[in-house]
Amino acid sequence: MPLVFFDPGQMTARLDLQRPVSSPDGQGGAAVSFETVAALWARIEPMNHALTEDASQREVILTHRIWIARRDGVQAGMRFVRGARVFAIRAVQDPDETQRYLVCHCEEDGA
Repeated sequence: MPLVFFDPGQMTARLDLQRPVSSPDGQGGAAVSFETVAALWARIEPMNHALTEDASQREVILTHRIWIARRDGVQAGMRFVRGARVFAIRAVQDPDETQRYLVCHCEEDGA
């Protein structure tokens, strides 16, 4: 696999990495909330958008690639938060398998 050149100086977005936490809702189910695991620097690359229609309402889905320095425990189901923006992590990959960076493929919630 070819080595990916990436300038870490391009990581200019400060994001909170959050993981889901389940707690009993008292009715046999679970309520999911999120807790912050870390604050980190990242590069956000807008990738694509798709227009969907659900129950006669149109919704735009924005996708992004978010680059971060490699860290253990980052996985699909977690999310990044920047102010009012929320990026749900759908997949995580090491772009060149050198364990330097992670690329998180995200969808922006509430876009």
